[in-house]
Amino acid sequence: MTDLKSSYDIVIIGAGVGGGALANALAAPGREILMIERGPRLRREPDNWSVDAVFHKRKYAAKEQWRDRDGQLFSPSTYYYVGGNSKFFGAATVRFRKEDFEALQHEGGVAPAWPVSYDEFEPYYARAERLMGTHGEAGLDPIEPPRSGPMPYPAIGHEPEIAWFETKLRKKGLRPFPLPIAIDYHEGGACARCRTCDGFACKIGAKGDAEVRLVNPALAKGGVTLITEAYVHRLVTDASGRRVTGVELDYQGERRTVSAEIFVSSAGAINSSALLLRSRNDKHPQGLGNNTSDQLGRNYMAHNNTAMMAISPFKKNRVVFQKSMAINDFYLANKERPYPLGNVQGLGKLQAGMLTASVKWAPERMMALFAERSVDWWLMSEDLPDPENRVGVDSDGTIRLSYTPNNLKAHGELVKVWTRIMRSLGYPLIVTQRMDIKVSMHQCGTARFGNDPATSVLDTNCRVWDVDNLYVVDASFLPSSAGFNPSLTIVAQAQRTAEHILKELGEPLTVPMPSIRTPEPVLV
Repeated sequence: MTDLKSSYDIVIIGAGVGGGALANALAAPGREILMIERGPRLRREPDNWSVDAVFHKRKYAAKEQWRDRDGQLFSPSTYYYVGGNSKFFGAATVRFRKEDFEALQHEGGVAPAWPVSYDEFEPYYARAERLMGTHGEAGLDPIEPPRSGPMPYPAIGHEPEIAWFETKLRKKGLRPFPLPIAIDYHEGGACARCRTCDGFACKIGAKGDAEVRLVNPALAKGGVTLITEAYVHRLVTDASGRRVTGVELDYQGERRTVSAEIFVSSAGAINSSALLLRSRNDKHPQGLGNNTSDQLGRNYMAHNNTAMMAISPFKKNRVVFQKSMAINDFYLANKERPYPLGNVQGLGKLQAGMLTASVKWAPERMMALFAERSVDWWLMSEDLPDPENRVGVDSDGTIRLSYTPNNLKAHGELVKVWTRIMRSLGYPLIVTQRMDIKVSMHQCGTARFGNDPATSVLDTNCRVWDVDNLYVVDASFLPSSAGFNPSLTIVAQAQRTAEHILKELGEPLTVPMPSIRTPEPVLV
């Protein structure tokens, strides 16, 4: 049992990627940081790798319901544990492209420019890759942005089945490359290269999730106290509304209030917005950080995602770890279309039970036959910020996620293009499933950062414009979603915010910033 004090230097709400990365950067003996996690530690147990437990029984998913735009209840695929949603992510740690930081024209509209440039962000990406333990090989991605050095670890390599696809795709003029991925797969590493990584928790601790790579190392540094199974109700401000004075939470059966000099919400783009909305008061009648812009909770994004099975009736796929390759030839304007379509990457090997959990009508035996003959892909396209796509809190406290997908034409064209390519390689049967509102693993954008308090919730250091000592450090800050998992970008931004906080405390963080170099062009 952890003793909870009444006051700390810094309170961080949430022990996922954002909170873990921030705590890791700020942790030091003598500093007093409290991390508050809503869920427990996730036990390492056989069910971590059980298709039935994870996909059918949904043993680890949050036991709560949200409402959609029409008020219909649904069970979201979100996870409350130390490590957050990263406990179940596919471990892809990809930098956004240089173009993602600029205004980028899509078929469905324009993704807005960021208030910081890629060049300014790059040193923090380099630091984030080291923190997460990314494997990859620089210089092979045809649209790779400039970088100051190589990946921390070499690419994990392809199994024969995926190597065959690499050869065939190159013959078609495409430029596949090793997917940057955070798993402990190197000399002395713990990774067993299993088929239960993408979508599963790792029972041997070999995935680079936030608990393993960020939170546990932060605790080891000293100065950080972690409490679990503690629910934060609201943040309380002083009479002026300019400073948060305390956080109200339920912990070990009691309602407690904890004070601090600095408060950080890292509860995820949906729950951070919900927390700030629940914290409304006379000075902030629309929620903390919402007085000027009315942007809090708005511009929710979660990507347009489709899982694809390309099935051959004649060829079995014996691959174990399938998530090793990515294709970015269609990510920007390309020979197929004059606008971006998105990213294609290997999907963790689908198994029969995983399919029947989503496709209820399908016989298990048929899905088993499909699974052993399929190569599986994850197709991801950018969705665009829309102020009407938003997070709210109903009068009964239930989260309402109002979301209408956009930029779907481009995503549909990506699916068609990849279907055509798979069929040309001898995989005539294509089964696809587009992810819906329940899949909230890539949630982002509900408290965008910017240079103008009239159009953003946070400044470029992720501090709430209206409140001097409140920060939001998770995917809420993203002004656009790009077309990749946001985890690495969250870790990078957390490093920027940590530097700012340390300067505010009079303790500058001095980390050498390597110069940027552009990768050598790839000859295909």
